[in-house]
Amino acid sequence: MLDEDALGELRLRADHTNTYGGHPEQVVDFLFPRGTGGPGGEGKTMVVLFHGGFWRPRWDRHHTAPLAEALAAQGFLVAVPEYRRTPGWPEIFDDVAVCAEALPMMTAAQGLRPTRTVYVGHSAGGHLALWAAARRRLPAGSPWRSESHPDAVVSLAGCASLRLSDEWDLGGGAARAMMGGSVDAFGSRYADCDPAALLPLGLPTTLIHGADDDSVPPTMSRAYARTARESGDEVQLIEVPDAGHFAVIDPDSTAWPHLLAAL
Repeated sequence: MLDEDALGELRLRADHTNTYGGHPEQVVDFLFPRGTGGPGGEGKTMVVLFHGGFWRPRWDRHHTAPLAEALAAQGFLVAVPEYRRTPGWPEIFDDVAVCAEALPMMTAAQGLRPTRTVYVGHSAGGHLALWAAARRRLPAGSPWRSESHPDAVVSLAGCASLRLSDEWDLGGGAARAMMGGSVDAFGSRYADCDPAALLPLGLPTTLIHGADDDSVPPTMSRAYARTARESGDEVQLIEVPDAGHFAVIDPDSTAWPHLLAAL
């Protein structure tokens, strides 16, 4: 079973790395499909895997290695974006938006043309995956607005509501640190960056959450699912018994079959 200490020692071995900007962290690692079939259909589905870490620089994309490699072994094309975690807003949203727009060109340059794209994100990456998928819901004047979107979204123990992340003081004030202040101080800023404020998403959405998660409580996913359904969205909420925060990114855990089914 993966734990926090073990995750910090991992290194992601990419088949190809693309840049989408001049900063060293503006890169995307690609893992090509390994098998001759399987759920991914030899790369017909691209999984864009946004890593977590409460938007802080301590955690980068490398701790996703076991999950990314397991997905590639199942026949998926896997893209793992890195993004600037400091200073936070607005750079983190600039990076996710630019990267999302560039991914089709990156894959085409490698001769890869997936027919489906699914955004998957863990913890703070769940927030980013949901937000990236909801950018067409942003105001017309937003530099992040885009009509492009994935075919589905999967949030793994995601910080699905930025407002609740601040109000619940998750990660010792992680949302407040990333956004430059509280939701009370920067209400409009939060509204543009909070996927729960941009509903309905209009895409199939799956929320997978460990029932024993003490970093991002499962009530976070329950709250998002309730609001999303009330807005008319198709949402599936799966709470995995006896699973903590990192179990949902462990391909050896009981959460793994749920992720494969969602994809």
